[in-house]
Parts: sequence; C-alpha cells; structure tokens
Amino acid sequence: MAPRFGCLRPQRTRGIYLAVALCALVLALAPASDATYVPLLGINYGRVGNNLPPPQAALPLLHNLGIGRVRLYDPDPATLRAFSKTGIELYVGVPDQVLAKVADPAGATSWLKANILPFLPDTKIVALTVGNEVLTGNDTALVRNLLPAMQALHDALTAASLDKQIAVTTAHNLGVLGVSYPPSAGAFRKDLLPYLCPILDFHARTGSPFLVNAYPYFAYSDDPKGIHLDYALLEPGYPGVPDANTGLHYPNLLVAQIDAAYHAIAAANSAAARVVEIRVSETGWPSAGDANEKDATPQNAARYNSNLMRLVAEWKGTPLKPAVPLRVYVFALYNENTKPGPASERHYGLFNPDSTPVYRLSYIPAHVPGGGGDNSTGGDSGYYDISAASRQPTVSSSALIPYRLFSNWFFMLVWLIQLPFLVVFVERG
Repeated sequence: MAPRFGCLRPQRTRGIYLAVALCALVLALAPASDATYVPLLGINYGRVGNNLPPPQAALPLLHNLGIGRVRLYDPDPATLRAFSKTGIELYVGVPDQVLAKVADPAGATSWLKANILPFLPDTKIVALTVGNEVLTGNDTALVRNLLPAMQALHDALTAASLDKQIAVTTAHNLGVLGVSYPPSAGAFRKDLLPYLCPILDFHARTGSPFLVNAYPYFAYSDDPKGIHLDYALLEPGYPGVPDANTGLHYPNLLVAQIDAAYHAIAAANSAAARVVEIRVSETGWPSAGDANEKDATPQNAARYNSNLMRLVAEWKGTPLKPAVPLRVYVFALYNENTKPGPASERHYGLFNPDSTPVYRLSYIPAHVPGGGGDNSTGGDSGYYDISAASRQPTVSSSALIPYRLFSNWFFMLVWLIQLPFLVVFVERG
C-alpha cells in the first residue's frame, strides 16, 4: 500500500502546479473590474434648497472625503443618472406622498418601473427607504400604509428578481423609544408596538436593516445639565458612562442611543433581535442656529463629525454588539436653505452650496478597509481642509482602462510563456 500512496502524492502535486497555472491564466484573461472597496461611512444628500449645485458637483466631494454610500430622499432622475457607473451605493427614498400608491401591489410595481428600474444596473441602488420618520409623525394614514408599502415594494422587487440586490426598509426617529436611558432599559413606546413588531418581523424575514436617525445633539440640547458636552460630541478622551444593569461602558452618547434601540428591539421581538442589524441613517451636528441654539457652532459640528468619522473608521461596534461594525450616514452633504424649522435645520451640511467647506474636519476616513488615520494637510493645525475636495481632480474609471488592459495582457503573456515549462515539469514528474 505504501508504494501506491507514494505514486498518488506526486500526481496530486503535479496537478496542483497545473491548476495554479491555468487559474492564473484565467485571471489574466478576466476583464478589468471597476469594483472598489465601499467604506462603512455614508452621507445624506438632501436637496431642500434653491441654490444647490447640480448633482455632478457632489461627486468629487464624496470621492475626496472617502465616502462610498449616499442616501437620497427621492428618486430624482438627474441625481440617479449622476451616480451612474460611480460604484457609489445608494439608498433611495420613497417619499411619504406616494406611500398610499405603493401600498397597492400594482402601484408598487408601477412605481418601481418608473423610478428605479430604468437606472439599473449602472446606478448602484442597494436599498429603498420607505417614508421618513413616519411612526413619530401625525399622519395616521401614513402610519397605516407604511408596512403594506414596504411589503408591496419588496414583493415587486422579488418579482423582478431584485430582492437580493435591493433591500426595503424605513428610517425611524429615536422618538419611537419610550425609554432610552440607561441603554439596557431601552423600550419602544407602547402605542407604537402594534406597528413596530410586524415591521421587525419584516426585517427579520427579508434581511433588511432597521434604520434610526440618531442625534446626540438633540439629547444634549434637551438636557445640557445632565449630559456632558464631550459625551455628546463623541470625544474619545471622555471617560464615558457605565450601564449599571449590564456592566457595559459607554464612551459616547451615539453608541448608547444605538444600544438602547437594540434593547428595545429585543424587548419587543426577541426572535427579530437575533438577526436584525441597526444602521444609523442620519446623524450630525448643526454649525449654526437660532439665538437659543447656542451649541450649534462650527467648532462643535467639526468636533462631532470628525469624531464620528474616526469612530466609524475603527470598524468597531457598540458595547452591546461589538462584532457588528457601525454603519452611519452623516447628515448632511450641503446646507439646505429652504428647510423649515429652526435655523439649525438649515445648517447641518459639511459644504456650502458653492462647494466650499462650512468648517474644517480634523479627520476623514482612509480609503482602505479597517483603515484610518490623521489625514492632516501638514503644519501645526492637524486639520484636514475639506475645501481640497472641490479642488482635487479625480481619476475616472475610464481613464484607467488602458492601464488595466495592458496589465491584464502583460500577465497573460507571462503565464503563456511559463505554461509550456510547467507542462513539461508535469510530464517528467
């Protein structure tokens, strides 16, 4: 038996050499791919303004900030076309005013055909967000139509064989929580449980994320004496706050808010809690406000968003879910001058409409997974000037095609030269 095994092992080795050669040849012949790493950080691109630039102007800003995910609030055709072949992943909003229509299966199919399907696959749409903060609004008809609209859109995507490509979800205001402190006591409002429990079942069944709009700014503004500003601004040097019930330590208010929502999900639907992931669909800090909004300053906004980007770049989760990296969408790309409400609502943007920065960030994410670092421009300031985003040229994928073609054919030639020697080696072996 020993001689038999002794003969088989060299044959196996020779086969491996030949397989490696053939695999390398296949890879060399494979077409160049435009696939790129998409970071966990996203941004909200709102258009509630009368002085905003065309959507093409957003692309160099996103590229130079290292942002590969964008949330849109409606399926504006010009905006969807601008993101064609960029590789940027889009969450596309289904506006509140169409929820009644898309709650009907025929209406959902019609809406998809008119607003989503024409842009696929060139525009990388990965999710539909049905309505925004519907459950905490005052429109009972919207509340009733929310889940039927989500289900009808998912069914329409399934019929088009797109349900594995495009998720269906909705974004919630953290006002859905009746209790949020300590995080372990997190619980949904009792009056919303009849709506939230079946929505959680939908998420568990379809694999879509539970989205929350989480703003430490609002929590701090409501209780500046009870919440330390550094805790709300996500300052890494702040000692944090313990949760006595679980023994978990919370370094900042944002992760505490997220874990409060996780605990609320577990209390409402334990089966869904095992599989549903929370993602932050909005978070940010205003750079200006009314006279009574004294903490809405450029300095605080810069600190919050810089710390947020650093936090996401660490690829870490919350104290309760440390193995689930944070996925966050910053609010927002631009200041939007026609948004209603207090002045702060019009000052969440990283950029002014002319693409100049509202303030300077001390950190932006690196362009590699798990990466990070201080992207300083040098000198003593330690700040990254995001005005550079509007000045720096970007390299398009098409510009790289000649290089990629040359690289592929070069490696193919190398392996074609080596292949006869490997075959001879196999024959002689």
